Order: sequence, then structure tokens, then C-alpha cells
Amino acid sequence: MSLSERKLFEELRSLLVINTLSKHEQIINGVINAINQKILLVGGKLPSVSKMSEELGFAKETVFKAYKELISRGIIESKNRHGYFVNNVDTEQQLKVFMLLYAFDTFQETFYQSFKKRLGPNIHIDIFFHHNNFSAFESIINSNRGKYGMYVIAPIQTEETKNLLDQLPANKLLIVDRYLKLSKEHSYVVQEFKKSSYNAFVELAPRIKEFSQFVFFFKPSSAEPDDIYNSFKRFIKDYNIHGEIKSQYEENTIETNKVYFTIHNLELWEILKDAKLKGLTPGKNIGILSHNDDVIKEIIFDGITTFSVDFAAMGKIAADFVLTLEPVKHIMETKLIRRNSL
Repeated sequence: MSLSERKLFEELRSLLVINTLSKHEQIINGVINAINQKILLVGGKLPSVSKMSEELGFAKETVFKAYKELISRGIIESKNRHGYFVNNVDTEQQLKVFMLLYAFDTFQETFYQSFKKRLGPNIHIDIFFHHNNFSAFESIINSNRGKYGMYVIAPIQTEETKNLLDQLPANKLLIVDRYLKLSKEHSYVVQEFKKSSYNAFVELAPRIKEFSQFVFFFKPSSAEPDDIYNSFKRFIKDYNIHGEIKSQYEENTIETNKVYFTIHNLELWEILKDAKLKGLTPGKNIGILSHNDDVIKEIIFDGITTFSVDFAAMGKIAADFVLTLEPVKHIMETKLIRRNSL
């Protein structure tokens, strides 16, 4: 037995006289105390489940339960076939959260900052991005499975994703942003795109009809929701609107008397840049509509009209699930925010 193991077991046995602690809490506190006293350092190996069980006279299930909680806090990690190792000496940390989003756009940052603030300083968050690439999504999930106490994931809406996420514990998984039906009961805080986008178009119909054409930039087989595409097609047919769908905005092609609708912020900035260069004023001789609101769209060009959910509220609801573990099935309300651009 190594010196560090001997000192660790001494620390653990000293807790056996404290009757108010359950057996698995004694193990957790003993490991934390050993880390705080620098008996265990980052990278230090813990006794195996069998050895811990034998030395303390506890059931293996009790030891395993304690190790699992220490893993969920991010304090230790399990390395396949090699055992358990100290991963973090921040023993005040209560939980380690895995977050996987599409990309770090401004509205995603609003969601993340709200989520982080609600959780407080003692919960660690590792954030990853998949950019709607399933190979990246699969690799990130597989390399981090079992290392976190909670998984918050914006999924790619495919069968392959369903099969992958079904392998995660349902009570530790929260689906955010896009809904995905899994085989197990799971929690979600998501957007709805089909009905909400159609309703936004309908509310804007009188204004859109003041222009000669309604142009939507949409990339097929991308991260953009197909439901918005289908709602746009339905709307222009139902309301006899002269509409057009283009895969992307081409620089310097903006024209007067048209309404331009884009989901991507970078595309929006390009449209607004060209409008300024050509002396066109959003809301007068052109119309601009954007998806996913943020503070910049409230300010620039006297305000850009958007339809969007409240991403700060989404972050709070997601954080409350992590804090309470109470199941949640919530579809965020989408609101049309009318400003000067349309």
C-alpha cells in the first residue's frame, strides 16, 4: 500500500465515528479532505472499488455510489480499465455540467450566460460546439460520456442522434433549443418553429404586402430549421405574396422595394452594410426581418424586426432543471418583436 493510500484510509476511518454521515458520504468527505490536505493531488490514483470495500468493510455498491458522485462533481474521473484519478482540486465544486450547442452566436451566448449565472459559482460548465456536424457531435459525446453529472445538449435532429443520446442517463440529460423525441422519458426546454414562424409572417402580412417581393435566404441540409422553410412557403401561397427562396445573400445584390429575411447574423450584417452603401433605409424603401433576437438588433438601424424566444429565460429554466433535477418539458413562447425595419 502506498503512503498516499495509507493516509487516505486513515482519513476515511476517522470519519467512521461520525454517525450523522451515511457510508457513501464518509467516502466522499474522506476523499475531499485528502485532497484538501494534499494527500491526493491532481492525477493521483484512488484505491479501486474492491480495495476500498475491503479496507473499510463497506459494500462495493456503496463505494461505487460515492465515486459516481465525485465524478459528477468533476472532482475525480474514471479512466477505462485504469481506475479512478483525481481530476480537480476545487473541492467546493458541487457539479460538473457538459454543454453541447450548435455554435456560439450572440443568442446562444445569452442562453449560456443566463444559465451560468443561475447555477452560481460552485458548478463547473464545460461547453462544446458541433456546428451541425454529426461526426463532431458523435465524437464529442463519446469522448465525454460518463465524465459529467449533467448533460445539456442542443441536438442534431437525426435518427443517429437519437441512438447516441439514448445511451446517456435520461435523468441527467436536458435537450435544449431543438426538440428530439428519444426512446426514454427525458427533459427538454426547446423552441417551436413551424406554427410560430407562420404566425409571425401572418402578423406582418399587411406590411410585407407594401413591398414587391419577400426574399428568404435559406440553406438546405443546414442547421436552419426546415419548419421555418415550410412555413414561409405556406405563407406566401396562403397570402398570395410574391416570395423567393435563395440559398444565400450575394454581396451587393440588395434591391429597393423588397423585404429580406435571414436567420444568420453574418448574412444580416452583410445586407445592412450594402443597404447603407446604397443609401437604402430599412423600413422605408426596403424591409428587413431577422430570427433570434439580441440586444444589437434592438439598437442598429433604429431597430431590426425579429421573431424569437427569450434565450435568457431559456437559460434560467435549463439551470433550474440542473439544480433541482425536477423533470421539465417546456416549449418556449416565440414572440414577434416589431421595430423600424419592417
